[in-house]
Amino acid sequence: MRSQASDARFAYLAPTYAQGKAVAWDYLKHYSSPIPGVKINESELRIEYPNGSRIRIYGCDNPDSLRGLYLDGVVFDEYALMSPRVFAEIISPALSDRKGWAIFIGTPWGHNHFYDLLDSAQTNSDWLTAVYKASETGIVDNDELARLREMMSVQQYNQELECSFDGAVQGAYYAEQIEKAELDKRITAVPYDSRCEVDTFWDLGMNDSTAIWFVQTVGKEVHLIDYYETSGAALEHYVKTLKERGYNYGRHFLPHDAEVRELGTGKSRVETLNTMGLRNIEIVPKLSIEDGIEALRAIFSKCWFDKTKCKDGLNALKNYRKEWDEKRQTFRSRPLHDWASNGSDAARYFAVGYQERVKPQTVKQLHHTELSWMGA
Repeated sequence: MRSQASDARFAYLAPTYAQGKAVAWDYLKHYSSPIPGVKINESELRIEYPNGSRIRIYGCDNPDSLRGLYLDGVVFDEYALMSPRVFAEIISPALSDRKGWAIFIGTPWGHNHFYDLLDSAQTNSDWLTAVYKASETGIVDNDELARLREMMSVQQYNQELECSFDGAVQGAYYAEQIEKAELDKRITAVPYDSRCEVDTFWDLGMNDSTAIWFVQTVGKEVHLIDYYETSGAALEHYVKTLKERGYNYGRHFLPHDAEVRELGTGKSRVETLNTMGLRNIEIVPKLSIEDGIEALRAIFSKCWFDKTKCKDGLNALKNYRKEWDEKRQTFRSRPLHDWASNGSDAARYFAVGYQERVKPQTVKQLHHTELSWMGA
C-alpha cells in the first residue's frame, strides 16, 4: 500500500445512491465536522479535508458512471447486492495505479460473487477475512435473538444473523431450478461442439448493459456455452465480440424493440447490425415478463451451463428476484430491476425464442467453407 498522499481519494459505495446517503452520510458528517477547516458538500455527498484528501459516497446502480475515478481506498457496503462488474472491471483498475485498498462488507446473499470473493480471500495471505455471527458477537442480546428467530424463517434468520450463504436468495425466481441443475451436475464444463450451430440471445441495453447468451442445441439437450455482458459500448463492439469468439453461428435472437427505428439514424438496430455483417437475425415474440419467466422455468431441466464461461450469467439468474414492498412487508409481483436484470432478460428471450422458433438441429459435419461467424 502506498503512503497516503495529501490528495488521497476515498469512496463509500452502496448498491444505490439513495442507500449510500441514508446509511453513511450522517456518520461521515458527524465524525468529520469537528475537524477545523473541513468542507462538507451536501449536493455531491463529498467531504474535503484540510490536507486535500476527499471522501465521497457513490451508488452502484449505474456502474459505468464510476469509470475514470482514481482511488486510494474504497468501502463496498452490501457487496452481495452489487454487480460483480463493479469491482472487477471498474474499481479494481481505479485502485491499481495508487496501490489502494478495498474493504467488502455485507450480508450473505446465496452463493454469488460475494461468496466467491470470501472463499478466495480465505486462502490468500494478502487478505484479511472476518465473519461476525450474531450468536457470537453479543451485540444483539439473547432475548432479541429469540424474538427474531420466532419472526423469521430458519433460512432468513441464518442468512441475516448467522452469516449463512447456504440459503437461496429471498424472492429469487429461479432458485429451485438452479438448485436442481447443481444437484444434477448440469452446471459444469460444457464444451463447444463445432458441428452444431450457436444461436445467440440478446438483451439490448440503451442506458444499461447489453447481455448475450450463446446456446447450442445438441440432441435433446440445450447447452449454454458462453455469456457476455458489458455496457456503454456501440453495436459494432458486440459484433466484433461475436466474431472473436469464433463460433459457427446460426441465428441471432433480439427483443422486439430492436426493430424500432431510431430518430437520429432513421434505422433500426436490426438494420444497423445487418450493415455490420450480422445475418440471420430474428425477433423474439413479445410476451409478458411473467410468461417469459415461466418459459425459462419450463426449459431449465434441459439446460446445461458452462460453469466458467457462464459464471456471470448464472450469477444474474441466481440474483433475479421479486421486488420487495417495504410498506406491506411482502414481495411485489414484478421483478426488481437491478444489475441482475440484463442477463436474466436475455435468458428469458432465450426461453421464448427457443419455445417459438428454435428446433433441435441434427448434428452434422461441416466443411470449413460452410463455417461463418455471422451465420451460415
